Amino acid sequence: MAREAGLDLVEVAPTARPPVCRIMDYGKWRYQQQKKEDKSRASSRAGQLKELKMRTVKIGDHDLKIKIEHAREFLKEGNKVQFTLQFRGREMAHQDLGRDIFRKIKEELWPVSKVERDAKMEGRRMTLVLQPDHKAPGAVRPVQGGTVPNPGRPGGPVGAGSGLNIPSRPGPSMAPRPATTTAASPAPAPVAR
Repeated sequence: MAREAGLDLVEVAPTARPPVCRIMDYGKWRYQQQKKEDKSRASSRAGQLKELKMRTVKIGDHDLKIKIEHAREFLKEGNKVQFTLQFRGREMAHQDLGRDIFRKIKEELWPVSKVERDAKMEGRRMTLVLQPDHKAPGAVRPVQGGTVPNPGRPGGPVGAGSGLNIPSRPGPSMAPRPATTTAASPAPAPVAR
């Protein structure tokens, strides 16, 4: 029957009684199995940790943009990205520059990522880990720096206890100054030249 159909006779279960055989195109079946294995291997590869190293805080704007674009591609593929910034010599006194670089990176990659581990110093290096997170089109970026408009004061930052309906203290310009009673000292005499 297999020869008449131009197919192969494949023994599926040789230990069964009676043995089970199937008429099929064995080459086509092998090809489909290979494709399934390749697909499962590719899906298990996604999700690796990719590292991008920066050797100094004096990285140029163009170089930083290139690193950000590489990271964007890695994140779109489903990989996590770790940025590592190496501090050399006196750069350790200027860790704020490294935090500024990482802030720029987070702002640029915000649409395709979320922070897994924020900027953290480990010896002479600072690391930041981002993981893929594809936001919906039109998603609103969260406000940075903790300043959220206060309903009581439009556009102003939220003060401590603002949600507790506690009235704010008068500022230095609003508070009455106590009268000072000091002995009057004579004014210095003008000097003739």
